[in-house]
Amino acid sequence: MRRGAAALIVLLAGYAPLLASQTDSSTTLPRDVNSESRNRLPPLKPGIQGVDAIRLHASGVDVRWLSPLGRQLTELAILISAREHDQPYEWSLHEMEALAVGLDPAVIDIVRNRKPIAGVADKQAVIIELGREIFGKHALSAPTFARALQVLGRADLVDVVSLMGNYAATATRLTAFNQQMPPGWKQTLPLPFTPPTDIHADSRSRLPYVKAPAGATPGPLYSRGLAPEGTGPGQINRHGSGMKLLEASVGKRLMALAALVTAYLHHQHYDVRTKETAARSAGVEPSVIDTVREQGALESLAEKDAAIVQFGRELFGRHTVSAATYARALKVFGERDLVDLVDLMARNVGDVTLLTAFDQQ
Repeated sequence: MRRGAAALIVLLAGYAPLLASQTDSSTTLPRDVNSESRNRLPPLKPGIQGVDAIRLHASGVDVRWLSPLGRQLTELAILISAREHDQPYEWSLHEMEALAVGLDPAVIDIVRNRKPIAGVADKQAVIIELGREIFGKHALSAPTFARALQVLGRADLVDVVSLMGNYAATATRLTAFNQQMPPGWKQTLPLPFTPPTDIHADSRSRLPYVKAPAGATPGPLYSRGLAPEGTGPGQINRHGSGMKLLEASVGKRLMALAALVTAYLHHQHYDVRTKETAARSAGVEPSVIDTVREQGALESLAEKDAAIVQFGRELFGRHTVSAATYARALKVFGERDLVDLVDLMARNVGDVTLLTAFDQQ
């Protein structure tokens, strides 16, 4: 839809170093990677690796609302995540929020139109660079990481990347279910638009409206919801049932396949290695793994396998899911399980954002 052909070329090009990284685990570590944690941060607790080890360096505050960086910078981090995922609903609501908390409209315009960042203040510039590299290149260069660490400090850097990952996960959910703007609201990203044919008038997404449960608890103090009732990630979440029921319904094998597809399409070698090992353990056949790894044709796959792989390829490769692909997945999984499978993929997107930024080996 938006950057389709170019994005797929980038995806395919990214597999060469990814495959090479799987052949020799004894390869010399990058110069800025700690030999114990095997990422760019020193270990805080022995025996903890990967995303859990990285998160130990965070400040522990509710980053969006209480970060010492301030609301202007946290909204900027959300905006760069939305922009690099071509997510108009997320962008449009948070652009209004960013303006409300005082973020310079000129900085917003730089992010919106992918303009050069010359002249932008250091903290703003480094947050934009982080998002452009992590999400646009599926890698974060050593110079950009070093600059971000110097400008933000370790805890704030982990916080910002974690926040970006959270909103990349939200973008995944919104895009999968084609969330449209509420009536009368304008989306403000310069993206091609085709009126959708498969959304509900009340929820403005592919999922029917579900009323909020009685007694739903409010958000954190001083927070407020941006999404109008009936739309947005909260509405989407009401259709799911959680990972335990998903496992009981579709089984560990298909869940592992969905996680594997997400890992490969984000080119994070540590995540690919761990997700491929998990997929084999869960019973995903070597031929299916090869199809995912090599971007192979789907004709030989079972219907549910093919539906998951195609869904992931469009969602992460094109930042859209076609009506036909969505209808196919809905038919084979049903609404509840499809919502939960997307949620599983989205959670992995949040994790891989941290793994990429801190170059987990």
